Amino acid sequence: MTTDQPVPTLAALPAPRSAPADDRMPGPAAGPRRGFLAKAFGVTAVLSAAGSGLGLLRDLLLARYFGADQGTDAFLVAWTVPETAAPLLIEDAMSFLMVPAFALALVLREEHPDAPDPVRQLVRATLPRLLLALSGLAVAVALGAPQLVDLLAPGLADPGLAVACTRITAITVLPFGVAGYLGAALRAHHRFTAPAGIYVAYNLGILAVLLGCHAFLGVRSAALGVALGSLLMAGLLIGPFLRRLRRGTPAAGARGSRQALVLMPLALLPVAAFTLTRQAQVFVERYLGSTLPPGTISHLNYAAKVSQLAMTAGILICTVTFPLVARALAAGDLTAARDRVEKDLGQAAAVVLLGTAFLMSCAPAVVALLFQRGAFGPQDTAATAAVIRVYSFGLPAQALIGVMVRPYFSLRPVVRRADDPGTEDGGRRLLDWYPVAAMLLGLGVTVAVGLLATPRFGAPGLAAGNAAGITVAAALLLRGLVLRGIPLRLRRVLGGHGRLVAAAAGAAALGAAASGLVADPLLSTLLGGLTVALAFAALGTGLGAHEVRGPVLAAARVLNPATVADEGKPPHGQ
Repeated sequence: MTTDQPVPTLAALPAPRSAPADDRMPGPAAGPRRGFLAKAFGVTAVLSAAGSGLGLLRDLLLARYFGADQGTDAFLVAWTVPETAAPLLIEDAMSFLMVPAFALALVLREEHPDAPDPVRQLVRATLPRLLLALSGLAVAVALGAPQLVDLLAPGLADPGLAVACTRITAITVLPFGVAGYLGAALRAHHRFTAPAGIYVAYNLGILAVLLGCHAFLGVRSAALGVALGSLLMAGLLIGPFLRRLRRGTPAAGARGSRQALVLMPLALLPVAAFTLTRQAQVFVERYLGSTLPPGTISHLNYAAKVSQLAMTAGILICTVTFPLVARALAAGDLTAARDRVEKDLGQAAAVVLLGTAFLMSCAPAVVALLFQRGAFGPQDTAATAAVIRVYSFGLPAQALIGVMVRPYFSLRPVVRRADDPGTEDGGRRLLDWYPVAAMLLGLGVTVAVGLLATPRFGAPGLAAGNAAGITVAAALLLRGLVLRGIPLRLRRVLGGHGRLVAAAAGAAALGAAASGLVADPLLSTLLGGLTVALAFAALGTGLGAHEVRGPVLAAARVLNPATVADEGKPPHGQ
């Protein structure tokens, strides 16, 4: 007996045979648009950078107002709720499920514009159930806050404060889920501006409450700000989503025959399990960190926030290209999907490894520049910088997992065509759980390394476990993507990554030497960062890394256009 449920009144339609080109924007009324990816990436990068900048300012204020003590430890345990809900409901699981679902619905809408709109019917079949489930989950988290805090951090010095903050942050579950759903729908429509701006709204809400209320509410002001920011996130997307939905209204008298899309609730389970297992690394850190001296959890948090800025920049690439991959897979074009995924893997690795080299070489200066003021002292700077350097070893693997898991789950989205019997195959269903198994094995490595290293090394030992576990999971998932049916050319991918790693290692060594020449944190950061960037560009170009060589040559052409003009001229005398 199957649990698949039909989405009503969708006409059965044949699958398309081709996927859109990388630099084109598919759409029912839009022709090819050159430079679409560059423009979309630019908008997404600018707004994401603004959101990250405001998030950094938020962390700076937390450090300034509250330092790294038992109060911030209590809040950060409560922050586990939005930290878990964000990847599950915004960044990962909801996107993995709903971008492919909306992509498939849009393919059907484009082929048969006079049929009942499959996008609107998909919304009617999924959104009410989602709202009901999210509301129940938010209430459950609030009621179970004492047990949750005891589970996450049994050695916490002030569990009562953590429980109070957890009940406030439980509110975020509902608006986060709404924001993730609406954002996935908009990105599938190739509308990136509003989804890219949600973290600007989120952090503005936190900053407003934090600035206005920290003096008399203490760290509870940060929890209230998180709740307000989540509401602003969802509110930002409602208008653009409704405008796109209205455009799909079919002509009067449109009728459909059989169902074309079938809702597959069981597809939710492996995606949700993967995201929670991936986030469980944070749970392990908080659990083991709660037994270490007060402030350890805060050091880990500040280190993670700084370290993940580089990873976030790399993930922006596949955030923009994911709808194209989903469309190609919906159309059955595995070659186009493979080419796009390979390119994403290389570009994301280049961006993240550049950031990793910078953090390796300049971590003490960066932490001192950002955080060392107010209640955050030199000892906190040294502890946080040490964790950043260890964390950085796992950043490339984190970024690669973010790239690979999107196409992996796109091959079996939350909806399928009614005439596609392949999704009923037991082997395919078993492969749905491969990423979960990979993350569980990685989590086992994280726990083992953390337990062995923490008694001797403290917080850096926890960071080492994180880096080791995520690297194991990335290696397993790279193989799993091939087993899933996307024919990656692994030798080419790994060879390209090897050249990038070599360039990053050389750049980190040179950057560390340059950063150590001056004591001032600002000058040290600038000198080390400039050295890393130039060294990475030179070494990457010399080693033949396409992801570095291409941008370097493009920059050279911009700086010396005469060279470009001369290249187009025939030799003298011809």
